[in-house]
Amino acid sequence: MVQDLPVGIVISTYFVFLNNISGPVLKKMKTLTMRIWIIAALTGILAYVGLAFYRQPDNEDKEKLILQAVVQLLSNLHFRNVPLDDTFSHKLYDTYLDRLDGMKRFLTIQDLDLMDDYKDSLDNSLQPEDLNLHFFDITYDRINKAVEKTRLWYPDILSRPFDFTTKDSIETDGEKRSFAKNDEELKEFWRTYLKFETLTRLNDKIKDQEELTEEPEGGKKSVAELEAAARADVKKDFDAWYVRLDKVRRSDRFEMYLNSITNVFDPHSDYFNPKEKEDFDINMSGRLEGIGARLQMDGDYTKVVLVIPGGPAWKEKELEVDDKIFKVQQENQKEPVDVTGWVVDEVVGLIRGPKGTKVTLTVRKPDGTVREITIVRDEVLLDEGFAKSAIMDLEGQVGNVGYIYLPKFYADFENPNGRSCSQDVAIEVEKLMKANVKGIILDLRNNSGGSLNDVVQMSGLFIKDGPIVQVVGRNSVPNILKDKDDQVLYTGPLVVMVNTQSASASEILAAALQDYGRAVIVGGKSTFGKGSVQRFFDLDKVVQGNDDMKPLGEVKLTLQKFYRINGGSTQLRGVTPDINLPDNQEYIDSGEKELDYPMEWTEIQPVPYSQDVYNLTGLNDLKKKSEQRIASSPVFDKIEMNAKRIKQITDETKVPLQLDEYRSLDMSRDEESKAFKKIFGTIDGLKPHNLALDLPAIEADSSKIGRNQAFLEGLGKDVYLEETLHIMKDMTAVNHKS
Repeated sequence: MVQDLPVGIVISTYFVFLNNISGPVLKKMKTLTMRIWIIAALTGILAYVGLAFYRQPDNEDKEKLILQAVVQLLSNLHFRNVPLDDTFSHKLYDTYLDRLDGMKRFLTIQDLDLMDDYKDSLDNSLQPEDLNLHFFDITYDRINKAVEKTRLWYPDILSRPFDFTTKDSIETDGEKRSFAKNDEELKEFWRTYLKFETLTRLNDKIKDQEELTEEPEGGKKSVAELEAAARADVKKDFDAWYVRLDKVRRSDRFEMYLNSITNVFDPHSDYFNPKEKEDFDINMSGRLEGIGARLQMDGDYTKVVLVIPGGPAWKEKELEVDDKIFKVQQENQKEPVDVTGWVVDEVVGLIRGPKGTKVTLTVRKPDGTVREITIVRDEVLLDEGFAKSAIMDLEGQVGNVGYIYLPKFYADFENPNGRSCSQDVAIEVEKLMKANVKGIILDLRNNSGGSLNDVVQMSGLFIKDGPIVQVVGRNSVPNILKDKDDQVLYTGPLVVMVNTQSASASEILAAALQDYGRAVIVGGKSTFGKGSVQRFFDLDKVVQGNDDMKPLGEVKLTLQKFYRINGGSTQLRGVTPDINLPDNQEYIDSGEKELDYPMEWTEIQPVPYSQDVYNLTGLNDLKKKSEQRIASSPVFDKIEMNAKRIKQITDETKVPLQLDEYRSLDMSRDEESKAFKKIFGTIDGLKPHNLALDLPAIEADSSKIGRNQAFLEGLGKDVYLEETLHIMKDMTAVNHKS
């Protein structure tokens, strides 16, 4: 379209303006003036978009209005120029069907026969001249009828005992199963499915009874009695589940369809209804409540995608990324609530609660083991989300090494004089330099990103000047973000620690310092691989008129991609560390690669860059020495074995339905998991301690004393930090300042 170019120019100009506001400039700008600039620029964009795309629609239906607005924004502004053709239609069909019934519990081939006619034509139904929701209407009708049909089956199946001695199994991965041919075949699946649900609860009840230290009143129950109780529990859970299914509105299904459309463009573009956007803003603002974790749907389960630094879950150290929550129990409840199949908003509603109360989550770990994790709800401790440092000593090897932990790239966008991570890291570096440290370790593990401006400024602490990252919008030339200050704060040895959960801004900093040869990057096989930028668009401002239908919600669109200064993208591939330290995800896909329809890895022209601050030599030698230590390390050997075990468990999705065989499998996995956890204890010779400058502030606050002690104890058990200190020792032996 002719309009693509001017819209691209307007948006590119706007974001260039935002991205180039440096810290000093921000300090000189009044908050109100800055807001006026941003609002004026954004209003101009939205007004242009509205004028270019939307007139008063002929069809006043709200769903069609939202659909038209979302599709037009995607087609005209999304970074990825995805043609609405048959290929798109097939992807949309598969994505929506997977979300509608990914476990294949409701629909049959007979239902699909009614839907397949649209598989090649969904792209046509999104065109302005033929905009329609015929496919959505049919799927909405079929899923509702399927729910009603299965509602009659489960009470009948659960009314009789299951025989757990017969040879039987279930495939728990919906992708590996086919849809049932007809109702008869589907009902047989339901029998197997309910048998599996009963078996898991029966196993738990047997374990609970075996762990009793005293004989219960009335004596221990027989397996038959426990099986009957397990079936009753399943019946209760499914009764509650169907009550929730009754509350699923057409608008909920419609939003699922909309997000199936946006996610074919890329996994980070989404539609948000007004309530969801409000929740998003609360999370992004840091006003977090509950346990301090971000969750998303993953099939039937709610998966942990981020543990917020400083939050209650983070302090407990048990809940981890990729844990799947399937039960939630309040402290005043005798039994947990099974949340399998719940939408994420409902699960969050159960987990949230008043400060000081307890909630117990039953989670399935990536290695297949089940854990009950009790968390005391609290507010996020903001100081735990800020940069902090320590001195690391490894007795007999290396001492007086500086360590900086940065949990996120934070910045106070509302207050130009507020805290920023680049300024805080600069302060920590200065304190470490006063302590005459031999080198500095910057820990970006599990850092999910944040402020782009701070990435540029922070990188500039370690180089004189030059490009840091290239930002490219659709149909635009690269915008090169540079460190323009030739001052260098720190000129000594530098190691950056990353892992598979280091994303976005973390990847930009690691990539820049790697390209410059300024630091050694240490970590797992690669970082997360999110090399894209998103912005929100308010549909109320995009769509003209139709005030009686508003609010319409907002759309988060991917508008730009990050590129390294060497021309390669951090998208999809992430940053490959110079030195690999094996972890539990060594053999499984993780990060951006695990998502559906991620944007491709691409490259553009590199830009000239060089630095003479620090001469990093002998990288291959550093790598070989590290590999030799890891190969001879009993701990890393067990980590390697556990990574292979997790890979095997991930692949083995067929579960036996014989009680003895299931119990044997469960116990062996549980024992393997416990044995693995035992290897992580305090490491002999690893001695972290605070800087003398920090002690007065820590000792003046009793709550800080406890948190600081936990921080130091965690460092003292960190085998990855131990190996990084060995790497730092090798660096200081062979590298020197130019």
